[in-house]
Amino acid sequence: MNNQATAITISAVAALIGDVARANILTALMSGKALTAGELAHHAGVCAPTTSGHLAKLVDGALVSVEKQGRHRYYRLASASVAVAFESLSDLAAVGPKRHQPTGPKDQAMRQARTCYDHMAGRLAVALTDSLVARGLIMIEDRAGLVTDEGRQFFCDFGIDLDPKPGSARPLCRTCLDWSERRVHLGGRLGAQLLAQSLERHWVRPVKDTRTLTITRDGERGFQELFGIPIESMTRLR
Repeated sequence: MNNQATAITISAVAALIGDVARANILTALMSGKALTAGELAHHAGVCAPTTSGHLAKLVDGALVSVEKQGRHRYYRLASASVAVAFESLSDLAAVGPKRHQPTGPKDQAMRQARTCYDHMAGRLAVALTDSLVARGLIMIEDRAGLVTDEGRQFFCDFGIDLDPKPGSARPLCRTCLDWSERRVHLGGRLGAQLLAQSLERHWVRPVKDTRTLTITRDGERGFQELFGIPIESMTRLR
């Protein structure tokens, strides 16, 4: 089967994302959480029937997946590739026409730390990536990353399993261009597991109904002691 992108298929995907309500739906799903149609209607700013129509198009276009649990249907981004593409579009929008040009998230807390689908973004994530490179735990070239032998031992001690799950083709170490910081942060399976471990250790805490992550006091200590991240990169805004 030929899955090569063409001008027609690219324009079809672009048209799906190009609607404001659908872009708002995708933005909400960038939190990594599965949300109901009612919750997404609130984020989209349109009525429930209109939201259902938008979701049907996103599901049909393989940008969003849906699963049924009991009486409810939950929607999430179809894959990490969708999240990477949407984050890249956010970066392009930041250098787009000046009348529409954002400078990244205006919310300072969101600039500090947020989710980018299933991994961390923002000032914290960039500082974390810089630290891992400086300590020789990972190497980054272009958009690809490599975990060194020393890094494998470090991540194993941190509770991260670097072996892929059966059937998974997702890269271990990839980078995303951070929308607000304009530098790279870690994605891939490694980035996802760093977020999972940070949540499990209560180093970061999700802010309800947003992509923002609050860095806890334990997190400030943990990121500083284990990763050598300067405290000024993490000081909570008050």
